[in-house]
Amino acid sequence: MAVGSALVKKPALSRGSSTLGSGAVTAIALAVQMGLAAIVGVIAGHGFGRNAATDGFNATYGVFLVASFAAGSIRVAVMPALARARQERRLGSEAAAYALTMTCFSLPLLLLALGAANPVAWLLTGAGPGVARQTAADALPWIVAAAVLQLFAGLAASSLAALDNYVIAAAGYALGSVSGLAYVLLRVHPDGLIALPRGMALNGAVALLAPLLALIRRALLERMPAAAVRPSQYSFRSRAAEIANCVSLPLVTQFIYLICLALAAKQGVGAQTSFSYAYLIVAAVVAVTSSSLSLVTSVPLARIGLDSLRAARHVVALSWLAVIAIGACAGVFGLVGDRIVRTLLGSAYGAKVGSQLGLLVVVLSLWAIASVAFAVTFPLMFVSGKSRRLSLLALAALVGHVPLAFAAASLGGLEGLAVALALTTALVVALMLLELKALGPTARGLGIAALTAGAAAVAIFVPLKFVLEPFAAAAVGCVLYFGVVIAVRPTGLREAWRYLRQLA
Repeated sequence: MAVGSALVKKPALSRGSSTLGSGAVTAIALAVQMGLAAIVGVIAGHGFGRNAATDGFNATYGVFLVASFAAGSIRVAVMPALARARQERRLGSEAAAYALTMTCFSLPLLLLALGAANPVAWLLTGAGPGVARQTAADALPWIVAAAVLQLFAGLAASSLAALDNYVIAAAGYALGSVSGLAYVLLRVHPDGLIALPRGMALNGAVALLAPLLALIRRALLERMPAAAVRPSQYSFRSRAAEIANCVSLPLVTQFIYLICLALAAKQGVGAQTSFSYAYLIVAAVVAVTSSSLSLVTSVPLARIGLDSLRAARHVVALSWLAVIAIGACAGVFGLVGDRIVRTLLGSAYGAKVGSQLGLLVVVLSLWAIASVAFAVTFPLMFVSGKSRRLSLLALAALVGHVPLAFAAASLGGLEGLAVALALTTALVVALMLLELKALGPTARGLGIAALTAGAAAVAIFVPLKFVLEPFAAAAVGCVLYFGVVIAVRPTGLREAWRYLRQLA
């Protein structure tokens, strides 16, 4: 599935793209992917409203989020290993070993989705209404297939990243999103809600095909021998343990979301849908900002090495850009979240529902900051070789989150669940930074970034609420917010930009 020793005869030089350039390309692709996914959400909101059927779909969609997050974490985790394998002229063998192991994990999941869709749907919907359970059962096989395709697309993209090529994988993700959206638009009226998971499966197939064809083409051009993609010295037990360790913590961070999503069902019909939409809005900001840069900086860091001071500087620098964007998002939704939701998703999300969803986005900004830190810190555990305890950390986080989520749901409803997500994620990040011996300086840097963005958002957006019409206040607020940030150029933001340019 990847290129082998024949492709590393040339020096491991960049193909003319810097870290910032690669990050921009990846961010643009993620933005396109998220934007098209948002359009699908708009179609679902207008076409199907907010009811038991959409609850069933969104409950099953949570499975895709978990699996796709695992795919993203594997993509990040294997990058350092693939980068080192390229330098040692065994990239094809290393990637093939990962592919074989992931196949052994994926096949049982596909069989489970096909053969036990109904009982799994019962669990996902919290034993909800029959319509919700049936919708979830119908969607589950397609969603699991889409997730598996995204898993292998991530591995192919990581193989290209080890060759300093990010453009083709980014184009594949964007093209896959376009293809999936086109299918949904064509089939949503005759097929109904099931067109959405089928479009997701098509999205995954195209996202995998693009980097896979690029790898095959390069292998043919370099006349790579077939033996180069054989997993030499392969041990399923060791590879399975390695991948399990790679995905355990990111999976748990998504399991804690699924726990909150299941508990949201207790808040009434439609609550799962509202919580899911708010989560996806905030997660999109995290993915486009911090996740894109964390992906493209793993390979350079693997080559130059990492210590505690560099780890702290890296996390703070990459987080600054994302935190600024989160501040703007919270300000806009704080002012006009209800109107945005009603405009995009239809009359079923008007009045009280839209206001609650807008408030959820603001509260989830706390989780977004913690999630940004997680997205940036997690790859460093593999770059530094300190990933052995991640499974234990994952287990502790999962066990601790369950009572916290139940208490939060009882005390604060959906907003309480959002706070519980933030607290558990923040604790996980703190323990990882402690392992990297970078907790103190990183916490100070992140605290300054969050306070700066929060203070700017409050000082700019809140007064405008009382002097301008809501949409005008949001538009003017965004211009002033980013204008002030650019004019003042906080010290942390200047240092972040300088660090990224040095890393390029």
